[in-house]
Amino acid sequence: MLQGGKVGLRARHEDDIPILRAELYDDVVNASRAESRPWRPITPGSKDRRLVVDDEEQAHVPFSVVELDGGTLIGTATLWGIDNHNRSAHIGLGLLPSARGKGYGTDVVAVLCHYGFVVRGLRRLQIETLSDNAAMLRSAERNGFVREGVLRSSAWVMGEFLDEVLLGLLVQDWQRDAKV
Repeated sequence: MLQGGKVGLRARHEDDIPILRAELYDDVVNASRAESRPWRPITPGSKDRRLVVDDEEQAHVPFSVVELDGGTLIGTATLWGIDNHNRSAHIGLGLLPSARGKGYGTDVVAVLCHYGFVVRGLRRLQIETLSDNAAMLRSAERNGFVREGVLRSSAWVMGEFLDEVLLGLLVQDWQRDAKV
């Protein structure tokens, strides 16, 4: 397990799936804001990659996020779009409603940076998030990510187009303790 100050990132367990389905993916508004495609229900037993890990898939590494104090499941974290040639990837995360507002997001981003830069040897990490997602913007910037641009009206979310913010972090600019 990869560890931060508050959270651990570990492999997905079978008993995580019903919790993640109920608290993240069955929430139409949350799932619509988190995905770049239209929401649709995930059927029980589905092999949907948002829930079930495909160990053969090398460009997408999903984790379950747990509290270090007690091991309670609090969300998901993903390094996705891994490009080994250009040594880059994207970061994504989703916290259960009960875990939001407690500083876990900043710690998750820090652990994903460690995984991407130290474990995977990447040079660039990138985050795309909705412009009104203050928590993700704050978590990214506390970890040294720089706003590189705004993708105007690029996300169709629940009946309207929203702007997305593009943030990037290069390994040479990364500070392991930037979240403090």
